[in-house]
Amino acid sequence: MVRNCCLELVHNWPCDQSSLFILCPFNSFNIIFLCVLFIPTVRQPPMIFKESPQDYIVDPVDPIIVECEATGNPPPVFTWTRNGVYLNVARDPQVSMRWRSGTLEIFFWGRPDDYEGVYQCTATNEFGSALSSYINLRVSKARTWLKEYLEPVSVVVGLPLILPCNPPVGPPKPDTYWLNSTMAPIRQDRRVSKAENGDLYFSSIVADDALTNYVCVARFPFTNTIQQKPPLILQVLTGLSHTAPKFLKPKGTASTAIAMLGEELILECFAAGVPTPFIKWTKDWEEMSMTGKKLENFNKTLRVKNVSMDDGGDYICTASNRMGSLDHVITVRVKSVPFWVEKPESLVLSRDDGGSIVCSADGIPRPQIQWLVNGEPISALLSRLVSGDTLTFRAVVPDSAAVFQCNASNQYGYIMANAFLAVMDMKPRLLGPRDELIKTTEGNHTHLDCPYFGSPKPDLQGSRHRILPNGTLEIRNTKLQDQGSYVCVASNVIGRDEKEVQLEVKEPIKIVRAPHNTVVIRGSLARFDCKIKFDSTLDVAVTWLKDKKFLILGRRMTKDEDSLSIADVYRRDEGVYTCRVKSELEEVTASAKLTVMDRPDPPSDLEISDPSERSVRLTWVPGLSNHSPIKEYLVQYTEDLLADYWLLPSGWKNLSSYPGSLNSVILQLTPFVEYRFRVIAVNGIGPSKPSWPSEYYQTGGAVPDAIPKNIQGMGSGVFRNNMEISWEPLEYREWNGPKLGYMVWWRRRDSREEWKNYTTYWWCSYIIYDTDTFTPYEIKVQAVNFFGYGPESPVVIGYSGEDRPVAAPSDLGVSDIESSTLTVHWEPVSRLWLVSQVYYWRESSRLPWHTVSRRIKTKSFKANGPRLSGTLTGLVPYSNYRMYIVVANNRFEGPPSNTIEFQTPEGVPSIPRSFRIMHRHYDTIYLDWEEPAEPNGILTGYILKYQTLNVTLGDRIQVEYIPPNITYFSLRRFDRYTRYKFSLAAQTEVGVGEAFTEESPHFTTEEYTRDQVDIVTQGWFIGLMCAVALLVLIMLIVFFIKRSRGGKYPALKNLTDHKPLNGSHIGRRTNSDDSLMEYGEGEEIEFNEDGSFIGEYTGVSKRNMDRSPYHDSSEPTSPVAIYSFA
Repeated sequence: MVRNCCLELVHNWPCDQSSLFILCPFNSFNIIFLCVLFIPTVRQPPMIFKESPQDYIVDPVDPIIVECEATGNPPPVFTWTRNGVYLNVARDPQVSMRWRSGTLEIFFWGRPDDYEGVYQCTATNEFGSALSSYINLRVSKARTWLKEYLEPVSVVVGLPLILPCNPPVGPPKPDTYWLNSTMAPIRQDRRVSKAENGDLYFSSIVADDALTNYVCVARFPFTNTIQQKPPLILQVLTGLSHTAPKFLKPKGTASTAIAMLGEELILECFAAGVPTPFIKWTKDWEEMSMTGKKLENFNKTLRVKNVSMDDGGDYICTASNRMGSLDHVITVRVKSVPFWVEKPESLVLSRDDGGSIVCSADGIPRPQIQWLVNGEPISALLSRLVSGDTLTFRAVVPDSAAVFQCNASNQYGYIMANAFLAVMDMKPRLLGPRDELIKTTEGNHTHLDCPYFGSPKPDLQGSRHRILPNGTLEIRNTKLQDQGSYVCVASNVIGRDEKEVQLEVKEPIKIVRAPHNTVVIRGSLARFDCKIKFDSTLDVAVTWLKDKKFLILGRRMTKDEDSLSIADVYRRDEGVYTCRVKSELEEVTASAKLTVMDRPDPPSDLEISDPSERSVRLTWVPGLSNHSPIKEYLVQYTEDLLADYWLLPSGWKNLSSYPGSLNSVILQLTPFVEYRFRVIAVNGIGPSKPSWPSEYYQTGGAVPDAIPKNIQGMGSGVFRNNMEISWEPLEYREWNGPKLGYMVWWRRRDSREEWKNYTTYWWCSYIIYDTDTFTPYEIKVQAVNFFGYGPESPVVIGYSGEDRPVAAPSDLGVSDIESSTLTVHWEPVSRLWLVSQVYYWRESSRLPWHTVSRRIKTKSFKANGPRLSGTLTGLVPYSNYRMYIVVANNRFEGPPSNTIEFQTPEGVPSIPRSFRIMHRHYDTIYLDWEEPAEPNGILTGYILKYQTLNVTLGDRIQVEYIPPNITYFSLRRFDRYTRYKFSLAAQTEVGVGEAFTEESPHFTTEEYTRDQVDIVTQGWFIGLMCAVALLVLIMLIVFFIKRSRGGKYPALKNLTDHKPLNGSHIGRRTNSDDSLMEYGEGEEIEFNEDGSFIGEYTGVSKRNMDRSPYHDSSEPTSPVAIYSFA
């Protein structure tokens, strides 16, 4: 008996028939190598290994090839039968057989149909005959439709219709299509669709179905020939409106179908009804799993791709519309052609040995088993026993060799297989290389292969490990101590053979740190680890794969010793990354998935449905979420407002947002607007790109909804006897239709007059003439358009033209006077509709030396109540004010009232001006400032607060009270690095004013100190003063010289010629005035003989001293006195 690790005869190898090909696993990777053993003495019965399919359709254009290939030694002889009759190939010039092959080649010189039939091939040699399956040869045909004239079909609207196609019979079955006469496809939808047999089903007829004709076209796949049926015309008649569902195919409420195991099952369900019914499928009255199934043709076709036993049962097709629903139950029974459970295998025995060939098949229904020997019915012999699906042999002899056929058949088909019995004697022979070196890794299952051949079956001698029946030595969980030399010995009664195998055990490759699944955001960095440990005596290569393809590294994708980095991740980088570590012995992989989160893809296929005047349904197909759930959809729109003679386009605007679980929403719209929509998906990463815009959709017109706003009525122009009614126009989106206008209504208030109206277009105002002066009217306005009248506005009171007021308010007075606020009150005039306008200004300050601005200010008060009053704010304290009041309307002011005067009391002063911090010496800080711009009263002094910046617990705020006539201060520092924070405020009797706060700068360098030294210490200033003193000295010397010579003072005459100052001089004098009346209490000044008045000009007059509130005796002498002295 012959045994091998796989012992498979390869029959399709184009070599000498005496060659035996054996497939053997030769290493631990289970990689199959083809080893060739030439055994010229082995005799073999024929075996067919290649034949044409049982149902064989051929193209008549090409030669027909009917295949039949077989092996055997000696080479077999081939014969053919057609329709059970011997086919004499030699006598037919159009048929030939290939050399050393049974394949037929049929060339067409006549009618190809003459060679159709059922063919069977027989391969025979001295050991038996092998048979092929029956081959049903058919020639492809592209038949044409019979010439016929199709009468027009008349059908009523709402009724169903079936247009039969009835394509020509093949073979093969043609593909069918429905076109119109211009060869454009007929659009199919839920209402109109095509069945598998080519018929066109209308669930209901509509009037538009008559706008085209219908042509059924058949295409034959082998020849690509297209055949066309004559066109058919529909005549549609007026008819029904709504009908309940009714099944067109299959008929009734129940039917059955046969499904063949492993093949495709197609169930169809066509229903009529208005509106078009919706089709839904369930199985056994429960929700149907769609695994292995697919709904097509708008749910009318259920396709089961590969039928299994679980696909049997009841399939329920439910058709429903608003008029009702209907069910049809299709009972599916699964059947099967026979299939092999255990296919018969050839048997090689030695003399006087025994064995069996098993032929086990199954099917639905269960097939019958029939045995043949060399193509003839089998009979029982002493050495051969037939028992159902098993053929048993005992004490075989060389004459027992034959080819046996097993045929399993039922009503749906048959299968047949050949198996031979060969009888031979041969001493053992070990196949494969000698002195083989096998390397493996620790912990692996190692197989030391020892394929053998011999008859009778050789015995194998091995070691302590398990020996498999095919001669392989199996070492489970290989260890280092398993390394060494192994010898395989095969022997039988005829002889023996042996060979030696060396085994080396290496340390296995281990991935210490494997890559992990990673989720990153687009544009970020992704990193996969792959740290390994391996045997140093082996060469190891680490490569990276993406989706089982080698990864090309570059600028973004870089690999180092232990990891792979992907910079600036794109969405196309998403996939499964595999780290592959390979040596000559093994290959270890570790994979991880990279998931890239990104903004979602934009929605697509925007569809508009369910239109109405103010709403529409928008449906879209969601785009990919890119691994971040879609949170919401933002619907945007652009609108073209349909004004009277033009379109007013707009940009994209947000309409509304909706949850991410929706893909169909109702949009609330404005009438008479042309819209386009687009949708943006938003997830946690951000918004998607906008979808492609939808088609244009125009809403219908409607009456205006909006009410004109800001309705007013008042006099217009310079006339007093009219009233202009005005309002704000409606926006274009509020028109709701063309030809927008406004209907204006008016009548006198508190009168019994009828409402008057006028409709205006284009204008947003209307003037009423011949009215009384300032007469109240009731006014209302409503918008109108082509579709009708909008809602009326609420009634508004307007007044006709106004005249100039003739009365003035009386009893103007003030009360509750505070430093900056007071209350003004007055008696109103008789007309309460007037506005009171108060005019007031600051006449002077109560400080005689302080100048003020007399700018007039106003404030308006509404006229309501028997006695009117109001509050004035923003007054300046300690000032003299004047005020008067007038009444006014929208056009004129009346005469002024009497003017009153009032004074404001003292307040707190404003902030001091020109605050400076100087450093004239290393250890002293100098401060100076000017008095506030607005003292707001009599200053009582200044409050200076200071504190070191690096304050400690022991440092407190120092407070200095400075008299009002002192505007400087000096402070001695502890060291040159100490800094201070100063706060200076002025005060009056009322309180302390706003403070000025500043920090001292860093006085740390001599250069800065020199920059801050006072001007009197500068050299250039000292030199200038010396030059001035020298010049004065020279002038004095000249003066005394001239005096000693008896000269007169030259200015005497000029001084005596001046007219004395009188009361007509302006009383307000500045500090720089140089009038001689300031001296000597206003009396005449007597001059000395030489004209000088030295004694009288050296001091300040008493009047000037009394006038200055802060007199300082250290005031320097006037320069005029120095000149007079000179």
